[in-house]
Amino acid sequence: MTQGAGQGPEVERTATLRDFRVPAYVHETGPYDHGTPPGSAAAPPVEEPLEHPDGYTPTQRDLPVINRRGDTLQVVVDPAAVQPAPVPAAGPGPLFVVGDVHGYLDELVAALQEKGLIDAAGNWSAGTARLWFLGDFTDRGPDGIGVIDLVMRLSAEAAAAGGYCKALMGNHELLLLGAKRFGDTPVNSGAGTATFQAAWLLNGGQKYDMDRLQDHHLQWMARLDAVEEVDGHLLVHSDTTAYLDYGDSIEAVNDTVRETITRNDADEVWDLFRKFTKRFSFRDEGGADAVRSLLDTYGGTRIVHGHSPIPYLLGEVGSEDGEDEGGPLVEGPHVYADGLAIAMDGGVTMAGKLLVQQLPLNI
Repeated sequence: MTQGAGQGPEVERTATLRDFRVPAYVHETGPYDHGTPPGSAAAPPVEEPLEHPDGYTPTQRDLPVINRRGDTLQVVVDPAAVQPAPVPAAGPGPLFVVGDVHGYLDELVAALQEKGLIDAAGNWSAGTARLWFLGDFTDRGPDGIGVIDLVMRLSAEAAAAGGYCKALMGNHELLLLGAKRFGDTPVNSGAGTATFQAAWLLNGGQKYDMDRLQDHHLQWMARLDAVEEVDGHLLVHSDTTAYLDYGDSIEAVNDTVRETITRNDADEVWDLFRKFTKRFSFRDEGGADAVRSLLDTYGGTRIVHGHSPIPYLLGEVGSEDGEDEGGPLVEGPHVYADGLAIAMDGGVTMAGKLLVQQLPLNI
């Protein structure tokens, strides 16, 4: 379903037990659907790539997928196109943020190389630069575990060089954790019986990721922070005020989220996932006040988030193949809510752009 201006969903698609009777394709349904079911009048034909990784379920939002048969990063790069990231002589290095990746490893590598954060071999090359990922590493795209492996490796390499690479908790990390831990265990969704497994599949969960998910991946995801403030930028995944439900300080929110995951109660984790899927709190009338409620509580002068694709925030959605000239062409972050909010999800799952941006972003 395509959203018109001023309309949009507030929560991610969740699943009831009736949702097991879904079509063979995996798609995200509901009022903020990223695509139209194949075969409907509004759906363009889907050209399948020649070969997918085993267990990868392509959705019609996907770009053609290169063949990948393991976790080894193999990317051909023109060394002349890789520019070094600016690094100051002293003090902390430049600050970068990355929007939702959703398993698009090759697009991520290309975007990091374009900013000079990694070299042609895929290794950290930015010295004391600081890099933050805003969450949602898996689901929908072909290699979510490869993305996590890359981020974990860059974290070690950046720390050794005097910089850092860190990540926030996204709603899809909670969804993957829940699908692995709780599977088909019924949870109280507030709208009937639901399961993490069904919700994960309906929101682009990939068997190829689940098959390679290991304990160290789960431990890493479970320890991620939900909120951070860096250089006056309040970093969160979701454009929602639901963070206020979990504490009146950054430390309190992060502790509460980790404790909720550690207690391993399916209903508690589901409620956390449900709240982190809310969106568009900053977009419409009163949006700037919603941003200020977070800034007043947690600090910072601007909020930076992922989660909601910029085409949705603009009230328009382009075509699946990216050739709809009438739709918005995402070239960079979207600044809105009286200049207080910066959206970083360029819509890579919709043939959009995977955004990597140095902060501060001037307007």
